[in-house]
Amino acid sequence: MNTTLWPPTPEFWSRTFPEATRNRTTPHLFKGIIPPSAAGPQDALAGLDSVRRAYAAGTVHAARARVYVGEERHDELIETVLAKEGWDEGQFVPWIQSLVGAERFSLVLNNLETASPQLAAGLGVFLRSLYEGWGVPIGGAEQVAFCGNYSGTAFGVHEGAEDAFLCHLGPGVKDFYCWSQEDYVRLTGGIAPLKGDYQWLLAHGERFVMEPGDALFLPKRVFHVGRQDEFSISVAVSLYTYPDARMLRLSVLPELLERILGEDPANPMGEQSPLHAAAAGSAPAVARLTGRARAALADADEQLGAAVARHVEERWMVLETNGGWEKVASDLGRMDAAAAFDASRLLAGTEVAIPAPYQLRITGPQQAYLRGVAVACDTTALTAGLVDSLNTHTPTLLPDDDRVRESLAALGATGGIHILTGSNIPEARA
Repeated sequence: MNTTLWPPTPEFWSRTFPEATRNRTTPHLFKGIIPPSAAGPQDALAGLDSVRRAYAAGTVHAARARVYVGEERHDELIETVLAKEGWDEGQFVPWIQSLVGAERFSLVLNNLETASPQLAAGLGVFLRSLYEGWGVPIGGAEQVAFCGNYSGTAFGVHEGAEDAFLCHLGPGVKDFYCWSQEDYVRLTGGIAPLKGDYQWLLAHGERFVMEPGDALFLPKRVFHVGRQDEFSISVAVSLYTYPDARMLRLSVLPELLERILGEDPANPMGEQSPLHAAAAGSAPAVARLTGRARAALADADEQLGAAVARHVEERWMVLETNGGWEKVASDLGRMDAAAAFDASRLLAGTEVAIPAPYQLRITGPQQAYLRGVAVACDTTALTAGLVDSLNTHTPTLLPDDDRVRESLAALGATGGIHILTGSNIPEARA
């Protein structure tokens, strides 16, 4: 039974959610929050089928499959699961049991949002309400599917690194156990994952019985494990709130220093370091490099505000236009949609749409973002009314304007423009 509106309202995020989770610090099971129309087990299996088709075609992509029997990971079975002839309708469980040679199994799929357009859109509705009602994780979000009839999560009892919502799609029921870090350390003596026989620990955990449509809020640093006797699928929506230091160390500062110290196209050889007198030792070389470093850091200090703003604004545009999902280099859904896009069909009177959950954002007269990708195109041809219409994900008629069609042709290369009909003009039908 639904206990809240879909998608969750601003009041849910501002009042119900923090009250139920002690200001977002403790697990809580929200019953019946996800309608079957938004996400179901068949949508996850459709994602696996997309991964299998990509494997057959030799397409490199970000979605990753892992196979476990008990707590043992079997990479040698991945090719078997991806390459063998598919299952008949309703026969997935016996199909995969025959392939892995075991009655109980676990299949984990990372970045499922890139392989299942249905789940990207359905759970994207939930994600957008979360962003608007709670806040935006700077790293975006990922879908990780856990499929199987396993007696325990293959990773054992383990700690979560980030806040997440575990969305249970069914069809079976899952028992989920949680421990605070303090309780886990007291009970086990440390923070290492616990595998094997941890039956004794379950009596000390908080148990949640998850049915199809339920969503469990799982705060970071909470230890947990899932158990189920019958086949079911759960999808974890992980929120990537990267540490500020990590973002600066791995992204912002290297980008800034590369601009300051990077190769000069006009002088690719650069300013060569001179030969140093042997009698002087290393001191002159140290002094020279120290001076150069100080000059570079002084330049970096002057440019730092603009560099951080540029980096964060780009991340923000990526998240807004990619439905809130993290951007990955080889997004299978994006590649499939881009390959299916035929710019020659963009004729006057044709209906087009931006598929959910993606958005179009104009960032300048010659640049826009769609589906997390920056696109160089003439955005002055795209009126506010046209952009608003496209962003509602409803069919929109193309005007008789070559500049508009040229811009949409460029945007279509992202996989973010779907052509829904042929042209309505008589000349095109003749």
